[in-house]
Amino acid sequence: MKITTLVPDTEGALAWPPFGQNKRSIVAVGNFDGVHRGHQAVLKRTVDLAKSYGCRSVVILFDPRPEIVRQYAKDHDGAQLPKDETYTDAEALTGIDRRLKLIEEMGIDYAIVIRYTLEFGAKSYQYFLGQLVGKIGLRNLVIGKDARMGAGRAGNVDSIDSIAQATRMFEVDVVDDRGPGEVRVPLTDSDETAEALDKVNDPDSGLTKAERRALSKKTPNRLVRAWSSSYVRYLLSRGRVDEAAEILGRPHVVEGVVVGGKQRGRTLGFPTANVAGDVQGYMPADGVYAGWLVDVDPETGEERRYPSAISIGTKVTFGEPEARVLEAYAIAPLGEDGKPEWLDLYGHHTRVEFVKFLRPQVHFDGADELVAELRRNVEQTRDICK
Repeated sequence: MKITTLVPDTEGALAWPPFGQNKRSIVAVGNFDGVHRGHQAVLKRTVDLAKSYGCRSVVILFDPRPEIVRQYAKDHDGAQLPKDETYTDAEALTGIDRRLKLIEEMGIDYAIVIRYTLEFGAKSYQYFLGQLVGKIGLRNLVIGKDARMGAGRAGNVDSIDSIAQATRMFEVDVVDDRGPGEVRVPLTDSDETAEALDKVNDPDSGLTKAERRALSKKTPNRLVRAWSSSYVRYLLSRGRVDEAAEILGRPHVVEGVVVGGKQRGRTLGFPTANVAGDVQGYMPADGVYAGWLVDVDPETGEERRYPSAISIGTKVTFGEPEARVLEAYAIAPLGEDGKPEWLDLYGHHTRVEFVKFLRPQVHFDGADELVAELRRNVEQTRDICK
């Protein structure tokens, strides 16, 4: 997949790459944060149409996410989001590199990454569609049912299709990317509101329609698509990584570089890899999880996978409540001496995959209690990941 990054000028205009006139393009546009099953449906349709018509398949995505740019401007008197590394999008499910890798795996030919700016966001959807037709030879625009684009998000499916019908320059292909309807997520983060809306969302909860409606009105919430980045983000924020994986079509992942720590885990018999160094991906709720640590060889790109007990949270047992960290105890194979092999992962780029929530973070009275619980968590992980 060929990747091109475009940075708008001060007026929001783009210098589009020369695609040539010998082929037209089937284009999908969006954030594709998480590349969940709804996104995958759009991408698959894009690839299928491109093959059918002998066209190139093109994905246009935005980095940073438009909502982050707009929110930053709102919070900083209309200022543009900084271009350097001083601002991290902690709400993004996937970093841009991960998104592009997943999109490439779907068979897309070209990816155009547009750095979203306020000036670019001020362009109308009519202007943007004209650019797609004139600059990259748009034949079919593939979008989800709730897609919107352009200034004020004014370009919805109906208005975009009206332009297509009037100009006959391109066609609109609408994909049902919503999954099994809509679900409600709470506006406040508490166990009580989450439990109440779980009952509202569950058709087998035993509630009548009237009871479900009353509980919904009582609990502040908003509707989101069942297949959406918003709902995946909510599930992860509650530690429900297995449910999030069903929507993503794979385990949720964060990536980062293994850095040195205080090596307290080694003294306890559980040496952990501290994953830090510009972590990419949404960090699930504090707790202990079963999953995988994937070590990526920096030279060959070869991957080695280890079942891992993963901890996210603060080290309150040792009086260090201020820093939220991710540590993974990789269950290494046994060596000739019958002991687990030592894994030297310092400086390695790693991927952490979350499979199942094991327990919340708790305060232990001492190291002995902690070690006993860690042993239990490791055995749970072996069983889950075997």
